[in-house]
Amino acid sequence: MLTRRHILLRLILAAAPCFLMCTGGIAQQLRSESLPDAPSQTQKPPTTPQTANPIQGGVEIFKLLQEKSLVFPDLATTGGALSNRQKFKLAANNSVAMSTIGAAAIGAAYGQAIDSPSGYHQGAEGYGKRFGAEMARAASDNMFGTFLLASALHQDPRFYVKKNLSFKQSLEYAAVRVFITRSDSGERVVNYSGLIGPLMGEGLANAYYPDENRTVGSTFTRYASDLGWRFGGNLLRQYWPSINRKLRLAPESSPTRGTTDNTP
Repeated sequence: MLTRRHILLRLILAAAPCFLMCTGGIAQQLRSESLPDAPSQTQKPPTTPQTANPIQGGVEIFKLLQEKSLVFPDLATTGGALSNRQKFKLAANNSVAMSTIGAAAIGAAYGQAIDSPSGYHQGAEGYGKRFGAEMARAASDNMFGTFLLASALHQDPRFYVKKNLSFKQSLEYAAVRVFITRSDSGERVVNYSGLIGPLMGEGLANAYYPDENRTVGSTFTRYASDLGWRFGGNLLRQYWPSINRKLRLAPESSPTRGTTDNTP
């Protein structure tokens, strides 16, 4: 008879390929992507207005894909503050990013193994409900934190990669970045949008979670899990440009832009 540990291991192993497929399936798009180690302040030359046409529109979409990561859209690639409209677009992109889908698949597998939320029960239907709830929680977190609170508090929701850090320093930076961010003006500030956003998202999750999983204890347990996932995500973001280059997902000749002095 299989123990819970064996079931957990099997489900996580089954979900891991899903995450790898999510990230690996966009390798062809990422071959044209150049993720910097940090944002640059370079200015683009002005362009003359041209009549819109389908070919030009396709070129603009291709350029947009070059400017952001499809795995981590919140990696900062340019300096300067984001407008509220850009923060909304970032929240939407984060909600359907490959990293979000992969994390939801693994989180749902873990929840299936420990039967949490218990009200979703087991089987394929239970896994589907858990996966949907994970995606909904991520979307709520992004809309509250990345867009609404970041806009109201004038905070930058992007992650700034720091170069030349040891693994220990990267761990510390990933942890600090959970609690400290930068403002739109580039100053170090408490990451209220990143801390309150997930809590508001978990409060909203009580509207669709099973009745027995809407308690205060369950809400704060999920919130603590959100912060843990955010720390792990920050660490992966810190190394993502290096992983991107080593896997040759971006052209080897792509220039690496320097870091800024005011990153958090």
